[in-house]
Amino acid sequence: MGTRPARWVLLTTVLGSGMALLDSTVVNVALPHIGADLDTDMAVLQWTVNAYMLTLAGLILLGGALGDRYGRRKVFVIGVVWFAAGSLLCGLAPSAGVLIAARALQGIGGALLTPGSLAIIQSGFHPDDRARAVGVWSGLGGVGAAVGPFLGGWLVDGPGWRWVFLINVPLAALCVAVALRHVPETRDPRTHTGRFDVMGAALGALTLAMVTYALIEAPGQGSSRLVVGAGVIGLALGAAFVRRERRLPEPMLPPDIFRSRVFTVVNVVTVCVYAAFGGFFFLAALQLQVVAGYSALGAGAALLPTTVLMLLLSARSGELGRRIGPRIPLTVGPLLCAAGMLLMLRVGEHASYVRDVLPALVVLGLGMVTLVAPLTATVLGSVDEGRAGLASGINNAAARAAGLLAVAALPLAAGMGPEAYRSAAEFGGTFRRAVPLCAGALVVGAVVAVVGVRGARGVRGAVPECRMQSGLPGPAVEPERGEG
Repeated sequence: MGTRPARWVLLTTVLGSGMALLDSTVVNVALPHIGADLDTDMAVLQWTVNAYMLTLAGLILLGGALGDRYGRRKVFVIGVVWFAAGSLLCGLAPSAGVLIAARALQGIGGALLTPGSLAIIQSGFHPDDRARAVGVWSGLGGVGAAVGPFLGGWLVDGPGWRWVFLINVPLAALCVAVALRHVPETRDPRTHTGRFDVMGAALGALTLAMVTYALIEAPGQGSSRLVVGAGVIGLALGAAFVRRERRLPEPMLPPDIFRSRVFTVVNVVTVCVYAAFGGFFFLAALQLQVVAGYSALGAGAALLPTTVLMLLLSARSGELGRRIGPRIPLTVGPLLCAAGMLLMLRVGEHASYVRDVLPALVVLGLGMVTLVAPLTATVLGSVDEGRAGLASGINNAAARAAGLLAVAALPLAAGMGPEAYRSAAEFGGTFRRAVPLCAGALVVGAVVAVVGVRGARGVRGAVPECRMQSGLPGPAVEPERGEG
């Protein structure tokens, strides 16, 4: 830390991961404008979000494994270039179909660069400096998340929604140039042999794709043969995925890692929590614009308090979780989040930001602060240190998949019609039905935590300080001999 090479490595990784994070925070704000410009229905807006999440969730474990074997910098750079190409295609998309396909391409790039950004830091810094490096990386990433709603709203209201994607191209060019010149190559020498579970990754991605298709298309097509067939095929592929992972000598998702009760329980909590977050933030950005009459910039800025609270208080929350154990934070946090979401039911036409929106987002933000860092730390501390990277990847994939399925299923469960986002009255009604479902998922997560995380106090000392402070899942990797 403090050296010129360290600053270049941090700049590269912050640019790469920040680009993907920025894209995820601004797209929700742009959805009403995308729908109006391309004259699409609600299903297309869902696919605009989910096409990216689908390929990202399905391939992120494979992306991390590729980096470990073939070089983290190499795979990271390929991911950045791929992400930029997908972004360019998104910005130039002449139709909804092209936009959705381009978003899927973005997700593949994200699956290659996301695991690599933190792995480069972990493998390139001396062990004594890793905590500080990860702290800087996560702090600057948080600033990027805070800037995202402002930048996205300004772009959407100004030059247009296409610039939400086009802005990634110059950022990617800078990131690649710095990475190739200043970032050393590292890899895990233990992964030079064996086969990749490519078939497992394909089965997992196809399972999510088929189930997602059935959930998104059901409101418009009902119980048609295509919808039912996709659902059945998805379930069959899921069963084939589980069977393959149990029989394969070197599976992508080793079943024996779930022998840790705490690891299994916390991943169930993760699914509940991130399903609620994914569904809520997808609908909240639309509610503020369609019903409350906010501009894109206003909606993006309105959601900012949750990010600010995470930036200010996550480190303290991680330290508290380490002292008292994970059970209380993993129980109280989801309940606070549920309360904050239910307070958003007060947001309707002509809503007052100070009276109606701000209190809900403050309570939600406090719940996220209480929950996120201890959840990540408990996942990493519940397995042997040598499997922390795998545990982080599984937890990350579970969170992404949960958000993906929530965005697909929530409009169906709430009875949201294909054209709901065009009508303030119709969308407001479905929002009031959908938010309690998100809150219910959080309550389920709290119950699972209070019942299943008994006796988990022992994991609190097993988690490195840097991960507690960052609040982000990340692979635990060691530098090659002679590096760092």
